[in-house]
Amino acid sequence: MIKISRVETKADWNAFIELPWSIYAGDPYWVPPLRIAVRDSLDVDKNPFFKHAYMMPILATRAGKVVGRAVGVIDDAHNKYHEEQTVFFGFFESINDQEVADALIGEIAQWGKGRGMKTLRGPVSPSTNHECGLLVEGFDDPASVMTTYNPPYYATLFEKFGLTKAKDLLSYIIDSRVAKFSDRLLAHAEKMKQAGSVQFRTVRMNEFDKEIAIILDIYNDAWEKNWGFVPMTPEEFRHMAKDMKAILDPSLLLIAEVRGEPVAFSLALPDVNQAQKTVKNGKLLPFGLIKLLWNLKGPGKKKTMDRCRILTLGIKRKYQTLGIGPVLYLEYLKRAPAAGYPAGEASWILEDNVAMNRALVHMSGKPTKVHRIYDRAL
Repeated sequence: MIKISRVETKADWNAFIELPWSIYAGDPYWVPPLRIAVRDSLDVDKNPFFKHAYMMPILATRAGKVVGRAVGVIDDAHNKYHEEQTVFFGFFESINDQEVADALIGEIAQWGKGRGMKTLRGPVSPSTNHECGLLVEGFDDPASVMTTYNPPYYATLFEKFGLTKAKDLLSYIIDSRVAKFSDRLLAHAEKMKQAGSVQFRTVRMNEFDKEIAIILDIYNDAWEKNWGFVPMTPEEFRHMAKDMKAILDPSLLLIAEVRGEPVAFSLALPDVNQAQKTVKNGKLLPFGLIKLLWNLKGPGKKKTMDRCRILTLGIKRKYQTLGIGPVLYLEYLKRAPAAGYPAGEASWILEDNVAMNRALVHMSGKPTKVHRIYDRAL
């Protein structure tokens, strides 16, 4: 018999965070999360996301043993922006047992329905501005930084519960050592360069707070019409930027300007998951921090990390017809190898973003992974 209980005590939270180590035992492609990062993302007092959202973290147990976990989230900002009544689920982990999955997801569905929600959607952890999507293709490659990984059987658990595809998120690998570009794309980039209409620069770290405000302005304008997008508050954006700053390579955060006006940006992060994988138990103390820093910043870096992840690219709507997006990717193909990252993962790209998917194929991008967001009417 499955028992569902709320996560309330310190012991509950420890069990919640520890569960993945048993689910993924022996899986060579799983990258253990840092325990402190999981706690921070779910700390309602520290994460400003929870100023407009509330959650229900739960555990599933059988005969006293924890066999699954999940979190239900109702985001008032999302529902107001999209004029929906949606309850999300995320942080899902379960043994390969339909009864466990049904109990977990069903509990969140009932919780949301009791609060007037009409759609169940996920996985998002805790929102579409964070880690989201279930891996359904590409299980032979470890997750890159800020992306998700899961056992293949999760898709079966979801679909047997009655969840159906809402949207696919695509990933591509671009390797500078084999990439070839279409003549048309190269000609377009050269034309923009010669005309001087667009200038690219790296982020000014000595004015980081000011730069973050510029990027937030572009981000909220550029993504306004995108599926699943929710504008981030300045506090949320600063919180995320503070976390990223510790791993940021300034040469990989680009801002595009038209006649001095910032109109676009793109952010790539070193794939610190390659370094984090060496911290097998997810604990920074007593020796995990030394090992992580050795592989992230120290002499072990060159041996450990050889790729980055291009995780966001935004262009103000007024300037989206200029074709800046593909040119930003071309900039990365020059800058990233020089910074020590010959390959990069572009993710996620919405499946119906035809222009960007086509541009990545023209840049010899190789499709590698598909993450899926599911939903179901309540």
